[in-house]
Amino acid sequence: MRFGETSGRRDLGVAKFAVYQWGIEWSEGHERMRVQAWGEDSIRVRVGLDGVLDDLPGALLPVGDCQATVNTHQAGATVVNGRLSCEISPGGAIRFRRAADGEELLAERPMHFYWPGARRFEPIANGFYRLEQRFAAYDGERLFGLGQHQNERLNQKGLVVELAQRNGEVSIPFLVSSRGYAMLWNSPAIGRVELAENATRWVADSARQIDYWITTGDTPTALLANYADVTGHAPAFPSWATGFWQSRLRYRTQEELLSVAREHHQRGLPLSVIVCDFFHWTQLGDWRFDPNEWPDPKAMVDELAEMGVKLMVSVWPSISPLSENYDAMLDGGLLVATEHGTPALNKWVDQGHDKPIGVSFYDATNADARAFVWAQVREHYFAHGIRLWWLDACEPEIRPGSFANLRFAAGPGLEVANLYPREHVRGFHEAMSAEGETEILMLCRSAWAGSQRYGALVWSGDIPATFESLKIQVRTGLNMAMSGIPWWNTDIGGFDGGDQESPVYRELLVRWFQYAAFTPVLRLHGDRAPQATLGHNMSGGPNEVWSYGEEAYLLIGEVLALRERLRPYVQKQMDWASATGVPPMRPLFFDFPEDPESWTVEDEFLFGPDVLVAPVTEYGARTRNVYLPSGARWSNSWTGEKHDGGNWLEVESPIGYIPVFARDEAVVPVAGEWQPKARGAAKGRPLRADR
Repeated sequence: MRFGETSGRRDLGVAKFAVYQWGIEWSEGHERMRVQAWGEDSIRVRVGLDGVLDDLPGALLPVGDCQATVNTHQAGATVVNGRLSCEISPGGAIRFRRAADGEELLAERPMHFYWPGARRFEPIANGFYRLEQRFAAYDGERLFGLGQHQNERLNQKGLVVELAQRNGEVSIPFLVSSRGYAMLWNSPAIGRVELAENATRWVADSARQIDYWITTGDTPTALLANYADVTGHAPAFPSWATGFWQSRLRYRTQEELLSVAREHHQRGLPLSVIVCDFFHWTQLGDWRFDPNEWPDPKAMVDELAEMGVKLMVSVWPSISPLSENYDAMLDGGLLVATEHGTPALNKWVDQGHDKPIGVSFYDATNADARAFVWAQVREHYFAHGIRLWWLDACEPEIRPGSFANLRFAAGPGLEVANLYPREHVRGFHEAMSAEGETEILMLCRSAWAGSQRYGALVWSGDIPATFESLKIQVRTGLNMAMSGIPWWNTDIGGFDGGDQESPVYRELLVRWFQYAAFTPVLRLHGDRAPQATLGHNMSGGPNEVWSYGEEAYLLIGEVLALRERLRPYVQKQMDWASATGVPPMRPLFFDFPEDPESWTVEDEFLFGPDVLVAPVTEYGARTRNVYLPSGARWSNSWTGEKHDGGNWLEVESPIGYIPVFARDEAVVPVAGEWQPKARGAAKGRPLRADR
């Protein structure tokens, strides 16, 4: 039987099964399961006790009419949607197959032959449960995605991954399998996923129902495209954003920030964005410039615009009791509430005080709270011509991290806390859209499924300034790409640390710049020596491209010039990502799924279809092994030497060189002339004598 949307239920003549909107509903005792076609080649499964809820927070968007085929028989029922088939046994067990050939993609696996089964509802209180959903594990399966985790692994198989937002740890419960399927755990609940050798288990610590979505396709491209269709496509990427972004912790005054922009301009260095970081405000939660240090924001924005530079301003979601907005937000129910105690969720040292005090966070899941924050931002930043926002600490960064003590407008903390960063960026995107703005981009430290549709540019958090950290970021960025987040970047050089006089650190900075030139956004930031204690008077050490000695300056300048040559190609990839959901940077297997070796390579990536990048992530390394996927001819973009795919090469990698290969007849403009202007020569020791 084929059908589109039906109204209500229809008895199919087989016990426990009934038609329900592009799919089927199964019931036994108090358990209710709804299996529905949901997007192309995709199926959504929801399971609850005494009914299925339709209004719980999640990532999936409504879909149009779907055509599905439902068959019932003595062995159960089958729902087929395009390439994906879902079998439901009379006892409610689920198995997903590829419709064309019947090959098993994923199947539920009970914990025990009697009890508990593949799904478990362990009561907590008041209609909430500790939920478990178990699936089979498969030999040789590789799993990618799950957001951003600093675990030095691209393949997440074999790991236990926490489903919780933290600084540097971004929870997006979406996985792509080498078996040809992808799965979204459609719940913002705190929990974990266990990707063990004997089973896969998804756990929600406290929630009301199981909700997940499965898709299949012939290639990873198809899987990511299907995911973008049901969770939202990224908006158009602004062309100016493909240039260089300058930042440090922190520019303390308007004049200090402008002096850096002027120096860039006078040196002839490209600059698209400069960042005004935290502590520029009067009190945390005032969302306004301190007039003593930032006396004329409009004049600052105008001068930067004359140089072709945009100003980004840091907007935190936290509010001090000293803020002029605190009482109104507390009395209006606009702050994240707590089940016990006062709504103090972290500590902060603000202006006029030398000791930390407890601060709160606004409730981003509350539409009224989002409107209140935007009203302040509009009056004190937007009115000065600022259109670019840095949404820092948007996990939110609570301490201690007791999610069970939080209560949001959207629900209890354990059930909905992971939703916070997406709702935070949503508020800014919707407000900017209502103002008529079309180039909308927010730099965010966290995200959840669907954040991409609100213009979230995620960065990898407050990571260490080490070669080990650089190595991890290569994998981290690729897993974010496989999680449906096409806009991503890192703090070049790492955030925490970095000595401007250290030859080791200078080499790290150059290698990091070379890597970042082939990521969606090229952005320098960090808390450099001498580092200071947190407080209003703090300011990180120099972090401009001329701060690291003459040799590093020349090498970084070459990277900036390279990025300028690459910008048309970068823009093309970002446009394609918005249209299709295909990320600009991705693992080798994404474009070469038929090459088994490409599934094992974790420290190289493709930037668009034509560019293979092999970052150098070890201090002192002057060669590195590079794998070239089969199915293409590759040319060394520096030397022009051509190679057949399916081979490993040892590639020369002197300090001014990052291995880059072009696919088939493509040309990557890595080589070019760059001569710095004489003004303001950099100082310091060279990187290494053995270049």
